[in-house]
Amino acid sequence: MSFGLSFDKLLIIGIIAVFVLGPERLPHYASQLARLVRSARDMANGAKDRMREEMGPEFDEIDWKKLDPRQYDPRRIIREALIDVDAPAPPVRPVSAEMPSAESPSAQFDRMRRESAAAPFDSEAT
Repeated sequence: MSFGLSFDKLLIIGIIAVFVLGPERLPHYASQLARLVRSARDMANGAKDRMREEMGPEFDEIDWKKLDPRQYDPRRIIREALIDVDAPAPPVRPVSAEMPSAESPSAQFDRMRRESAAAPFDSEAT
């Protein structure tokens, strides 16, 4: 996992570390960082081995890339959920360019409600 760090950024961080820590303390902190990375890698491998022992052979058959949350695009998921591809699109009424009528707002609302299609119904909604 690179955390978005390129070689250029790591080089800049290293140069800043040389100036902040100084050449005397830099080897000590570099060895501490190497130990930290090594212990984190060992913990991750230990957790993976423990999961493999507890879950059995099915653990190796899991496609972990399919479960990676970074691959999901929330906009696409919502779009697919809202637009049912099998359902036909409701007919669109053309907007007339005529002047607004002298009807009261409540009469306009009642007329528009009668003319419009029924509201969509989701049987899975709670």
